[in-house]
Parts: sequence; C-alpha cells; structure tokens
Amino acid sequence: MKILVTGSAGFIGSALSIKLLDRGDSVIGIDNHNDYYDPALKESRLSRHINHKNYNHINMDIEDQKAVEELFDAHQFDGVVNLAAQAGVRYSLENPKAYIDSNISGFLNILEGCRNYNIKHLVYASSSSVYGQNKKVPFSTSDNVDNPISLYAATKKSNELMAHTYGHLYGFKTTGLRFFTVYGPWGRPDMAYYLFADAIAKNQAIKVFNNGKMERDFTFIDDIVNGVVKVIEKNVEDRIHYKIYNIGNNKVENLENFISTIEDCMQKRAKKEMYPMQLGDVPKTYADINELKFDFDYRPKTNIKVGVKSFIRWYINYYKL
Repeated sequence: MKILVTGSAGFIGSALSIKLLDRGDSVIGIDNHNDYYDPALKESRLSRHINHKNYNHINMDIEDQKAVEELFDAHQFDGVVNLAAQAGVRYSLENPKAYIDSNISGFLNILEGCRNYNIKHLVYASSSSVYGQNKKVPFSTSDNVDNPISLYAATKKSNELMAHTYGHLYGFKTTGLRFFTVYGPWGRPDMAYYLFADAIAKNQAIKVFNNGKMERDFTFIDDIVNGVVKVIEKNVEDRIHYKIYNIGNNKVENLENFISTIEDCMQKRAKKEMYPMQLGDVPKTYADINELKFDFDYRPKTNIKVGVKSFIRWYINYYKL
C-alpha cells in the first residue's frame, strides 16, 4: 500500500511510519517541524526512517491548502492517516488560534484531498479529551461528548463531526481513533511522564496536579501503533462510512503509583509540589475498547512497569545521562 502519514516526525506518526515500512508499505510522510517542543527531537525521530527506500518526507503544513492539494494530485494514495495536529490541552489556553489553524483548517484540507482524489479510507486522530468531565467509566463511544472543557477537545470533537459529514456526502470511509494518554520512547516532552523524568533527572521538583488524585489510561506506543495498523489494513469496503473507536489500554493507573514506577526505574525519589487541578484537565480517563477488540482484534499487551522501564531506558540513552 501507498500511505500518507501526516505528522510523520511526531511521536505516533514516526513510530507508525516505521511499522508500515517494516511491513513493506510505501509511506509519504509530511510534517511542519514546528517549535511547540524542541524540533531536534523530531529530527532525531525522523532520522530512524528518513533514508528508507520506501519513505519520502516532505516538510509542509496541512494548513497550506495549495500544498495539500498538490500533494494529493502528485500521489495516488491507498490510504491516509492524519496525525498532524496542534497537541496539548494546556497550551490551548495560551495559543488558541494554533488549534483552529491546524486542527480545523488543516483537517479540512485533508478531507478535501480525500474527497477530490478518491481516497477510500481516512484514519484520523481524535482524543480521549472529547469525553470532558464524563463521570461514567469506562468511557464508551456511545457516551455523550457534547461538553468539551478545552479548546483542544473541542477541535477534536469537530474533527469527528467533519469526518462524518464528508463521509456521508462523498462516500469515503473515515475511522476516528480516540487516543488515551500515549507514552513511551521518543515521546512528547510536554507530557507529564516525560516532565516527571526530566525533573527527577535534574533534581527539580515535579508538579503534581489535583494533589495527585488523578487516574489515566496510559497506553504504550507499540500497542497504539499495532492498533492503528490493524485499522489501516482491514478491508473497509463493507463497513459503514463513519466509525469512532477508543484506543487505549483498558486499565486505569493511579498517578501516584505511576510516579512511583518512574522513581523505581530511575532509582531516584522525586521532589513533589502539589497543585490544584488545571483548567481544561480531567481527573480520570478510562477507555472501553471492546469495539476495537471485536472489529480489529486489538489487544494491548504492555503493562505499566514494562512500558515505563522502556521509556526511562530510552530517556537515559537519548540524553546521555
């Protein structure tokens, strides 16, 4: 298959590109290499696959309507995976326009490309943040998600609505994946687990929000990528035009226990500063993944101790500690 992966220098996009290349697929990867976090990390991720004979990298922004149209015109893709987006709940409080530009306007350009160039299947990243302050657990795709509490969540919910509309009007298949707290080697430095490791390594205090009373469905990167590939490779001809799935670990981890696991792996205790809940954040996420299991035989395998150990090993090596 010839697959377009947007955000291919990102955490999930780079790992997915490698998995697809290892399967024998051809990948066209695009990324804008923005400075939301250190671009050097993106370049390092990219160095793992940029020279692969079946990989072609293009430095471009999905907000650039003309560039996106030219991209689709130049290649006949068998599938598209849209992972490019302005990420982060907290940053959406500081720079809301970046979320509209990338997550709304940029996603529209991808949808238009799929529409005009006969793409059969679009897989795109949504987020567990769409559930807002949902009290029912585990979170199910049948739950109401009409009350987002961050602009980031609102843009991801908008993506789902936009994909539904385009699939209905123009007949191509769309699959939205609500990612639940993805972690692991080559991860994003703005994520809590990465910030914790950073602070512990530098003998700085870690910031623990909601006084540590947080629970997350932490999902290891390899499990996420395996799930995405299953969604890409399954014959979608007989499926309805629009579908949403949770993709998580289906297990809740207490934040304090998660921090203890990081401490054990680093053989160092953290200095903690307790803070109240941040605006836009939620106390708990928990994925019901039964639909993804049933339709795609998705089965996450990595427990938190194995996953954190893998991340810390990479972290120590990457920063030469």
